[in-house]
Amino acid sequence: MTTAFRNCLLASTMLVAGIASPAFAQQQTVPEADKPAESASEIVVTGTRISRPDLELASPVNVISQQEIQFRQPGTADDLLRNLPAIRPSIGAGVNNGSDGSSTLNLRGMGEQRTLVLLDGRRLVPYGLDGLTDTNNIPVALLQRVEVFTGGASSTYGADAVSGVVNFITRRDFSGIDASASYRVSERGDSQRFKADLVVGGNFADGRGNVVLAIGYTKADPLLHLDRKISEVPISSTTGAFAGSTTAGVTIFGSPSNASLGLAASSFGAVVNPSTGLLQTATANDTYNTNIGTYFQTPLDRINAYSAARYEITPGVEFYGSAMFTRNEIATQLASSGTFNNTYQLALNNPYLPTGIRNQLCTARSISAANCAAAAAVQGGPGTTGYIEVPVVAQRRFTEYGPRGNVFESQMFQVQGGFRGEIVAGLKYDVSAQYGETTQNQTRQNWGSFSKVQQALRAYRDASGNIRCADTTNGCVPLNLFGQNGSITQAQLAFIDLDAIINRKVRQTVVTGSLSGDLFASPLATNKIAFAVGGEYRKITAASQPDGPSQVQGEVLGTGARTPPDVGRYSVKEVFGELIAPLIEDQPFIHKLTAEAGIRYSDYTTTGGSTTWKAGGTWEPTRDLKLRGTYQVAVRSPNIQELYQSPVQGLGNLTVDPCAGTAVLSNSRLAALCVATGAPSNTIGSIPQPSSGQINNTSSGNRNLDVEKAKTLTLGAVFTPTFLKGFSMKVDYFRIKVTNAITQPAQADILNGCYSASLNPNYVNNAFCALIGRNPLNGTLNGAGDTPGVILGYSNLGRISTAGIDLGVDQRVLLDDIGIKDSGAISIGFNGTWLDYYRFQANPNSIDRNCTGRYSAGGCTNPRAKLRWNGRLTYDRQAFDVSLLWTHISHVSLEDPIGSILPRFARIPAYDYFDLSFGVRPTKNLNLNLTVNNLLDKDPPLVGSGVGGTAYNSGNTFPTIYDPIGRSFTVGARLTF
Repeated sequence: MTTAFRNCLLASTMLVAGIASPAFAQQQTVPEADKPAESASEIVVTGTRISRPDLELASPVNVISQQEIQFRQPGTADDLLRNLPAIRPSIGAGVNNGSDGSSTLNLRGMGEQRTLVLLDGRRLVPYGLDGLTDTNNIPVALLQRVEVFTGGASSTYGADAVSGVVNFITRRDFSGIDASASYRVSERGDSQRFKADLVVGGNFADGRGNVVLAIGYTKADPLLHLDRKISEVPISSTTGAFAGSTTAGVTIFGSPSNASLGLAASSFGAVVNPSTGLLQTATANDTYNTNIGTYFQTPLDRINAYSAARYEITPGVEFYGSAMFTRNEIATQLASSGTFNNTYQLALNNPYLPTGIRNQLCTARSISAANCAAAAAVQGGPGTTGYIEVPVVAQRRFTEYGPRGNVFESQMFQVQGGFRGEIVAGLKYDVSAQYGETTQNQTRQNWGSFSKVQQALRAYRDASGNIRCADTTNGCVPLNLFGQNGSITQAQLAFIDLDAIINRKVRQTVVTGSLSGDLFASPLATNKIAFAVGGEYRKITAASQPDGPSQVQGEVLGTGARTPPDVGRYSVKEVFGELIAPLIEDQPFIHKLTAEAGIRYSDYTTTGGSTTWKAGGTWEPTRDLKLRGTYQVAVRSPNIQELYQSPVQGLGNLTVDPCAGTAVLSNSRLAALCVATGAPSNTIGSIPQPSSGQINNTSSGNRNLDVEKAKTLTLGAVFTPTFLKGFSMKVDYFRIKVTNAITQPAQADILNGCYSASLNPNYVNNAFCALIGRNPLNGTLNGAGDTPGVILGYSNLGRISTAGIDLGVDQRVLLDDIGIKDSGAISIGFNGTWLDYYRFQANPNSIDRNCTGRYSAGGCTNPRAKLRWNGRLTYDRQAFDVSLLWTHISHVSLEDPIGSILPRFARIPAYDYFDLSFGVRPTKNLNLNLTVNNLLDKDPPLVGSGVGGTAYNSGNTFPTIYDPIGRSFTVGARLTF
């Protein structure tokens, strides 16, 4: 914890401690429609800098009330927002392989980098080099409401609000004590989560000041794939059979080829037979269950503290400040580490190498029997007379190790201070500065060292019969790579062990100031025209510093490549202005006619100057009906990762490699193309299928990136009839088009563009083929750093477009109004999104991909349903409430199904989930709640392991969208004073 944060937190705590007699906690009301609940000096209106509660924006804002938060009892902000129709589930607790430890938001599915997350209208320091906000840092216990502004807000907040803004708004002027705790457990007794929060606040100086301190702790246990039947083993999306078995500890050779070894061709290579001491043709039963030890839901351990204070120094001058600190520990876990597809030099005098396999390798490498036998008897390492070693791809899971761990421990702090008030009546100012840091330490546990495995394989038996390493440095222990499960000892593991560490740090400074006020009234209106002008300076610096082993190509087993150090920075100076003008009021056919406009000019040190603007308005023919519309032109400057990321290898899902197997032998032009993309000619016909259904991807930044441009249109209506009390309906059409989009090509685009008979009928070695690099030893798309796989670079050549309709309906009926006395109220709420289309094209040569209602391992990744809705029915009265939430996800299908995927995995039917909530208030100060999630205990859909992106297709399903936990119960208590 830094000194600056400690001092700020200490000062806030002392203020709280100095309150002599705190008042009772204020009753928090749920704001209706889009109305803010704050006092005039602290109004937070999402989407504008103008703080007048009588003026409403033309862009749609969806509000998640405090009551809704209590119904859901979320552990994190991600739990609260994941199922909202306007938000596409992103990185969070449901992502294991591919998580960076954060939890992010993706409005409209346009990309997390195009969604801006705010806390009380202010930016939060990003989590990583991609500039995204980790919502695990949001103090959920202190939330008054959440506003989701989906009309695009770049002219108000800056370039990264292309899709909109999610604004978390905290409770204001809190006075008293609010203590709450909740506990969740699944019906099967797992997935436990405990959460406890304490909020203390009070007023001082006769109400001129207020201070609040919130402290919280959250601990969520993981859910293992083995704990649910659907994910006990990986299932092939092409055969429906197990993509592995529980057989462990086998060594599979991918090189030399089966043909060179005199064995039948196999997609799985050759395997050590411990009974015969020979290599034999491998089958699926010789592979490993890669779901052992892996997570469906990742664990979380979080401590957070938030403090805010304000003090009116003199009339018109108020100081305000806040400080927050969060420590998150999130772990992901993968199957046991191993040698994987790395190429090793295997000494023929290795004592653990069976004689039969040594002879097979010698035959395959054209080494004479005499030389082979002589090499086996050599007592020494490289340089010793007669010593011979051969290159092999020998894959052995280190099951004795246990799972590979990835522990992400991050610490975030941010401090802010400023002054606000009125210069004269109707003219307000707000000047503030903030500084924040995020520090992340990623520790890879039980992964292993490539160089130490190589050192341990160069072993021999000395004259005394002892097995020793040729190079004894660092306490080398010879490694038995060819035995069954359990043959690798703890001493052997201890030598090859490597816990690699990567440190990342992000710093953000923001200085902003604005003036807002009233100008004059239109001749046909009573309310005055409101304006806001201001300027902002932002500076972001981000760096990633891996330890030494991580920077060495392929040194950390299981990573496939080096993790290079990256650093980047940029700053931006901006000026902005907004205008909301009531033009006509209380005239025939025009109850209100309002126009609004905004403009922002940004000067980035990376991309230079650019302008964002918006124009819109509302027309209320009567008090019952409001028509609204906005048009916005936005630009987004690339973030540090998009600009400066060094080439890094990751993984992508692929079930069938076009160059694998024997079928390629009947197509000479395809075979030539496989060779042109890096496969050795002698491997054609025997290239194995992708290991564990995954291949290498290599991505990198591009310092020549320019801004991307977006155009956003929203048109809608709000109907609140005076003749139907408690009823409101909102309908909005949205359309977003991004050109010059900063994108990476889809893996499927590159592979199909090169190898597909329909897209490349003459099998020309084209630009797509130039982005493919195969393993130089066995021709696969797997391997260590010498196998780039599919190369995915950033460019400004993309196009993204989407459109749809949002519908919201609310009806609240007080039973007193219909003659049922003292019986409470019934509320019905509906919020849905119909997706007309979503299209993505990474570059002009790529497929213009239609992902509407689809999913795939290529560009569409996790399902993008055409229709999603939440419907809630609530009955409440003074002492208790009961509420039922209905979540609907329409059917989705595989993008352009290809013959290799089974039909039953090419479609997911519509899904409906029901959550039931009960609340009881036995006393004025005590609330008790029970939430039952997935009331009907609905299982997620089974689609196999190869139909979606690696991050989202996990456990043979899509756990970010479909619930893998099953029926669960959350009990909570809240005490206020």
